[in-house]
Amino acid sequence: MIINTFSYLWSASATEAISELVDNGYKRFEVPISSPHCWPEEISSAERTAAKTMFADQGAAIRSLNAGGYDINLASPGASMRRKSIEHINSVIELAAAWDVPEVVISPGTRRPMISPSLENVYGWMYDSLETLVPLAKQAGTRLLFENTPYCFAPTIQDLVKIVRTVDDDALKIVYDVANAAYFGEDPVAGLLENHESIALMHISDTGTETWGHDPIGTGIIDWRGLGAAVTSTIGAENVVLEVIREENTLAEFDKALRALEREGWNVGD
Repeated sequence: MIINTFSYLWSASATEAISELVDNGYKRFEVPISSPHCWPEEISSAERTAAKTMFADQGAAIRSLNAGGYDINLASPGASMRRKSIEHINSVIELAAAWDVPEVVISPGTRRPMISPSLENVYGWMYDSLETLVPLAKQAGTRLLFENTPYCFAPTIQDLVKIVRTVDDDALKIVYDVANAAYFGEDPVAGLLENHESIALMHISDTGTETWGHDPIGTGIIDWRGLGAAVTSTIGAENVVLEVIREENTLAEFDKALRALEREGWNVGD
């Protein structure tokens, strides 16, 4: 199973977090792009090379870099803001290429909540951005993964599947976040089973419906036994990212989450 380093966002750099996690038996990771944890413009060429060597020496591999969606907007009404968003994501793509990371997680974008632009316009701006981004990803040997998030203008799995099918390029797929889906009112088990051909990666954590969380396994509303069976029959546990976010006692929380999954019938690997 892949481990997300989000819990180390303010306490350690990505390389420091990965070193600690490797020392505790973990080998595969997703890294969020956020300063000071991991920010492409703050990582020199020499530092990128040193980090890649360190990962190889430790037997560690980064499956995905998560470019996020709070600071950028591929669907902005402002062309200059879309260009800045593309530039940022391209910097993440370049870091992914330097570290042999196959996938970059991105957000479709956001829509102004009051006096909103039409969805037709918002989708148009996003597709314009993708016309630039998808070739950049392919040239770098990476793949873009759209994530379902409650705050973006395309929050459901059906919304994202429609986008992926419209673009119709293997360089764009979906990372399905089950906590985001459940908080938004979706059934993650059905969402995975019905749309797994478009899903390359899955984020797992628990959540309630009143408060959006990425909480310990078994503390919220997710059907973990049903989801585990769905994962086994579709994408496989090797394409699942544990994204329980806890700054305190992080290692213990990860171990507790994996043991909880095992009790629900999951094969979490080594």
